[in-house]
Amino acid sequence: MKIACVGEAMIELNPDRAGAQIGYAGDTLNTAIYLARGFPQAQVEFVTVLGSDAMSARMEAFIRSEGVGTSCITHHADRLPGVYAIATDAAGERSFSYWRNQSAARTLFEDGFAQLEGMDVIYLSAITLAILPPDVRAHLIEHLAQHQATVVFDSNYRPRLWENEATARKTISAAWEVTDIALPSVDDEMALGGESDPVEVLKRFRAAGFTEGALKCGSAGAMPFDATVTAPPYAPAPRVVDTTAAGDSFNGAYLAAVLQGASEAEALGRAHLQACAVIAQPGAIIPR
Repeated sequence: MKIACVGEAMIELNPDRAGAQIGYAGDTLNTAIYLARGFPQAQVEFVTVLGSDAMSARMEAFIRSEGVGTSCITHHADRLPGVYAIATDAAGERSFSYWRNQSAARTLFEDGFAQLEGMDVIYLSAITLAILPPDVRAHLIEHLAQHQATVVFDSNYRPRLWENEATARKTISAAWEVTDIALPSVDDEMALGGESDPVEVLKRFRAAGFTEGALKCGSAGAMPFDATVTAPPYAPAPRVVDTTAAGDSFNGAYLAAVLQGASEAEALGRAHLQACAVIAQPGAIIPR
């Protein structure tokens, strides 16, 4: 099975971390790594654009070291990877500062979508769409509508990345229309859809016909879209240090499970445990 995770890889600065304070992460890269860990038999490829600099080379080596393929990564002659810094409060909630406006990843798919050919599964997020020029993101959604792959989407809604809220809502709605497995977070969807209750968001997705995937609701666990599935009991996280990549790691573990034939309930349980393990340690990528 060939799986493409599409998006931006960034340099992660974590000044509060003891020891190594520089890492590599990004929402779809995080998912790719946890997916590869949970499904080592699959060929998980990361699709992005990096620079031609030494830091890009180190990042690419790191990606390979995590069992994620780099054959679909291209390199820009002049641009560099984006950078972000993490700050966490006493409860482990994180905030970010970004330097990414001229990142190499913003040139992804300028020459077409050859990197996606032959893929069985394509995973992307709204961050992937937001960093692309409007015409490229529109053509990408059109391409996904015609592609034979299973499309997996997470509406990671980051308002600062979009031209305006109306554009974000329209684009993300179009992405849902070509999606087979939906993995949204409740806060993102309430911000986009205007609901004030997770149950209302769940009703919207079920009315749209989604039966694969789940609505992530933070510490409360995830609500399956398939109304016939009973969610497993979600134990509270025993320790919260840094919530970075909680949803990304959930997505990776969930996909690793369902793509190997696990039931929805089992996949949700595994994904919840993975997210709990990630938020117990600093940074997006925890040790194996």
